[in-house]
Amino acid sequence: MSIPFKRTSGQHHGDLRRVLEDAALELIAERGPRGFSLAEITRRAGVSVAAPYKHFADSDAVLAALAERGYTAQFHRFGAAVASAVDPTEQLAAFSAEYARFAADERALFEVTFRSGLDKALYPSLAIAGERVLSVLRPPAQALTTNDASAVELIYAVAASAHGYAMFLLEGVFADGLDAFGETVQRAATSARILAEARL
Repeated sequence: MSIPFKRTSGQHHGDLRRVLEDAALELIAERGPRGFSLAEITRRAGVSVAAPYKHFADSDAVLAALAERGYTAQFHRFGAAVASAVDPTEQLAAFSAEYARFAADERALFEVTFRSGLDKALYPSLAIAGERVLSVLRPPAQALTTNDASAVELIYAVAASAHGYAMFLLEGVFADGLDAFGETVQRAATSARILAEARL
């Protein structure tokens, strides 16, 4: 659990937006994606009640900002995972394993991105950020398929499988195992290999 930070109200912040987002993320980690209000963010961050409105119109705007942060973190982590392998099948397996790791390591960001009930259609930047994440899978998917349509289908199949395993992990479906986290990571990777090999 993260340790709440205390600040004196009115204290100068070099990056007020980031401070507010971090405070919201702490509350989300404790209560879930809808477990905060702008007033609670200000109390947690130690700033004035008017502070959030300099950057966010409402709590959904905060969720959208955090979802975009989540997509950015995924892009970097998944990109590094794919780059760690050479074989296209193993690249997809590495992505899938990292997806499960991200859900466990960054649960609050993961839940904001996928479980907040946010109407993403109101925030076009999120669609762009999400497509950027999926673009990490395009090169290996194209290497394993014969046309763009098949590559897209493989991308969605692998991403959906990875997401399912991540959700199972967070929901405790594999809680009876001796190493639920490690087993889930391995299952996610194996599933990606099966999906990739089925396209060959």
